[in-house]
Formats: sequence, C-alpha cells, structure tokens
Amino acid sequence: MQETSVLTKDSQQAAIRDFDLSLDIVRVAEEAAIACYAEIGGGDEKAADQAAVDAMRTALNAIDMDGRIVIGEGERDEAPMLYIGEKVGTGKGPAIDIALDPLEGTTLAAKAMANALAVIAFAPRGGMLHAPDTYMDKLAIGPGYAQGVVDLDWSPEENVRSLAKAKGVDVSEIVACVLDRPRHDSIITSLRKAGARVHLITDGDVAGVIHTAQPETGIDIYLGQGGAPEGVLACAALKCVGGQFQGRLVFRNADEKRRAERLGLSDFDRKYMLDDLVSSDAVFIATGVTHGALLRGVQKETTARGEVFVTTESLVMISKTHTVRKLSMRRPLVKS
Repeated sequence: MQETSVLTKDSQQAAIRDFDLSLDIVRVAEEAAIACYAEIGGGDEKAADQAAVDAMRTALNAIDMDGRIVIGEGERDEAPMLYIGEKVGTGKGPAIDIALDPLEGTTLAAKAMANALAVIAFAPRGGMLHAPDTYMDKLAIGPGYAQGVVDLDWSPEENVRSLAKAKGVDVSEIVACVLDRPRHDSIITSLRKAGARVHLITDGDVAGVIHTAQPETGIDIYLGQGGAPEGVLACAALKCVGGQFQGRLVFRNADEKRRAERLGLSDFDRKYMLDDLVSSDAVFIATGVTHGALLRGVQKETTARGEVFVTTESLVMISKTHTVRKLSMRRPLVKS
C-alpha cells in the first residue's frame, strides 16, 4: 500500500504520533510472541496463553499512554489481567482504547501448527466497540467492491454467486475461507453446491478475515461464526487496507445477553458494519508466533560464540495513511 501523498500539518503530526506509538506497541506484540515460544508444540494451551498474557501486560505498562482494554481476556471476574476495562500504561500520554489477543490461535501454538499470532490494535478513546465475549456471525471481503455485493442475511451460495459476478469470474474461481467446525457444515455444503472452493482453517479467524484483503492468499470471502472480540480485531486491520465486514452477535444463553447489556449493547439483532465496530482511525499490529501465510514465526539462533539471538516478524498497519509495513526484529535473547 502507498502512503497518502498530501497531509495537512496537523495530520502529519498526528500520523507521526501514531507511528511512534505503533513502534512502542509493536514491541508489546514481539514480547508476547517471544514469551510463548518455549511453549510451542508443548501441548499446553493454557501455559502458552499465560506466557503471552504476562509478557504483553508487562510491556504495555511500560509505555507512556493512558490505555484502556476494550477487547481482552474477558471480564474482570474471569481474567486477572488484561481484562475488559483494565487501565494499562503509565497514565501519561494519549488516551487510547486497546483491543488485543496475546495469543490468537492457542491450539495452533500448542500443536506447533501454522498461523499463531500475537495481536493488538489501538484507536483513540471510544474508537472501537466493546464487544462481549460471545460468538458472532461474520462475513468479510476485500477492497474494491461496491456496497451491497454481499450480505450477511443472504445464504453462502447467494453471496459467492454475487461476488463472482462482481469480480467478473465464474463462481468456481471464488475461494471462501471457513473455520473447520461442525457448526459450519451447512455453510460448507452451500458453498460447494454453488461451485465455490472452500479453504478450511483450524483456528485463527483474525488472520482468515485479513486474508480477504491480500490477493496473494487467493481468499475472496470469509464466512462463519467466531468470537466477537476477534471480529473487532479483524475490523481494525480491514480499516487499514480496505474491505467490507458484516457481523451479528450470537447469544447462546441469557448470561451472554447480560454481558452485552453491561457493555451498553441492547439491540441483540443488530447487523454491525465495519465502521460500527471500528469507528475511528486505528492501528493494527500482529507478530508471528508460528510460521504462517501472514508472517514468519519466532526463530532462535545460536552463534559460534554461544550467543542466542531471537528474531520476529511483525505487521504494522495504520489506517490514517493506509500504510502497511512488515518489520523484522533481531536481538540477543535475555534470559529471565
């Protein structure tokens, strides 16, 4: 992506501030990814996640900012740290809302499978929806299409046929990304009935949504039900590169509806668009934990002198300038 060519003086200064803060926060994602490296392939999802959570919280609290978690590890009574509403940072600096998933793809990391990420996004205070920890029906496509090409209320078959027509290809050329879950059997059947190709993923639907905006992945559309918090994180990324997203909260019981009400949500049938979930400019950051289509995972190397170095690869996306950067980091590994 190219940066915006003309910016006012104020917008230039704001972009610089966003970039400076994004460099601070990319270190947060790096530390989370490095911290859970030792747990990759160990089979213990909780240990991997806890390592990432601990490292991310410590790194966040070292940054000069007035940060507030709006998407995190759960509500305060469920999560001892990085819970929704928790304040992070030194309290000095910009007031921002933070959405995060210290280890997106805990199963992927525990089984040493591809595409595990440490993910964090931020926006000015009030810029991201406080989504409850419930499921969400999701539909996403990449940039370049008119509004109304797809619709969450249509069947999967109708959506891929409409998308194929808009793209000017046969429906057999459309690739749909779907989480491989029994609850999606009807979606998969509908897609294949239409003649579309189905790309199944085991976990990591944030990356799945982002892939719709990356032509090199071959993914045209994402459909299915996943976590609502991950929907907000994915929208922060799409905000930076373009694309469309629609989502609707799914409630399994009365307790989940009460959770939504505590966050100020009362229209349980509302169809959320991308700008409803992320209403302001945002910055999205992801660091690879395991190798994947989006990023390379954490790597360690030992030199001939016995020094151990660690290398990470991160994605930094800024909506204000529509800028996408990949950053590689290499440093000595400091043992705790």
